[in-house]
Amino acid sequence: MTAKRYESNGAVRRARKVRARVKASGKLRLSIFRSARHVYAQVIDDASGKTLATASSLDAGVKSGGNKSGAEAVGKLIAERAIKAGITEVAFDRGRFSYHGRVQALAEGARAGGLKF
Repeated sequence: MTAKRYESNGAVRRARKVRARVKASGKLRLSIFRSARHVYAQVIDDASGKTLATASSLDAGVKSGGNKSGAEAVGKLIAERAIKAGITEVAFDRGRFSYHGRVQALAEGARAGGLKF
């Protein structure tokens, strides 16, 4: 893909804008990825470049897979692991994905689990 086509890709531009806003907040980042079958979440410290907590629909405790109920379970799981690591407040980095469906379910699950964004 040429640089010009890459830059004109709406998803890439949206992800860059969202990530810039999240990094400007200075908080730890709850980054999500949604594939066709699964959802993944990780809490990242951008200052040190380290991942502090992870969860995905591939984990043993999540039975629903990549659907909305599975995404909500992943949200609760990432909240549990983040709170165990001493993290209570994060910035939600949805990347190129719109806040709808599985992305929204994951966010609501994380909020229900005790994370604040």
